Amino acid sequence: MDRDVIPASQGENALLAALPEEERTLFLGEVERVPLAFKRVLQELDEPVTHLWFPRSGVASMLSEMTDGSIVEVATVGREGVLGLPLVLDAGQSAQRVLVQIPGEADRMTAAAFARLRPRLPGLERLLLRYALSLVTQVSQGSACNRLHPIEARCARWLLLTHDRVDGDSFPLTHEFLSQMLGVTRPSVTIAAGMLQRAGLIRYGRGVVEVLDRAGLEGASCECYGVITREFRRLLRAD
Repeated sequence: MDRDVIPASQGENALLAALPEEERTLFLGEVERVPLAFKRVLQELDEPVTHLWFPRSGVASMLSEMTDGSIVEVATVGREGVLGLPLVLDAGQSAQRVLVQIPGEADRMTAAAFARLRPRLPGLERLLLRYALSLVTQVSQGSACNRLHPIEARCARWLLLTHDRVDGDSFPLTHEFLSQMLGVTRPSVTIAAGMLQRAGLIRYGRGVVEVLDRAGLEGASCECYGVITREFRRLLRAD
């Protein structure tokens, strides 16, 4: 599998790039471009969703948090998608916190502007609903993966999903952050990342991971990466 699963050029959101030109022009006239700083919270748990965020670069994580303070990532979102889907589904608020894991920038639209423009954006509506279904696949497949597959395969899956969403082959990542994303202990992540590094698939140190062998990393991953990316490609490119 190649990285064209996210069909957007550098600094462009795939959903907005797929819009009919008339809708794209209308939409972009109502957004503001904002930075996505590392660890910026884009959505708080159980609070009203106030914006749609369309990342142009960078990566955000949707996180589930337990009463004991432990957290686990349930979905990764970058320039292929959108944050704030409760607005699209008329749900009002989210049961997850959304946190920036890799800095970048996004086009942001207020809830009020989206409600006003929505009847004039049928192409965007269609894309957003299809993206919502692809996100359901990512969440459900990730849940099964976390239950059934070994940590090194899950680690490879997560690295591939993030690699798809960044420019270049390296991105910032700490053992602590990766352990939180996978819902495992830090020593477990250290062992898994070490196995991938010894196999020559990645280089990992000083808070940065570099993908050295993309094909090999795909081979080390479980089938869940393929399921998630194929479904996204199918839904975004469907007629």
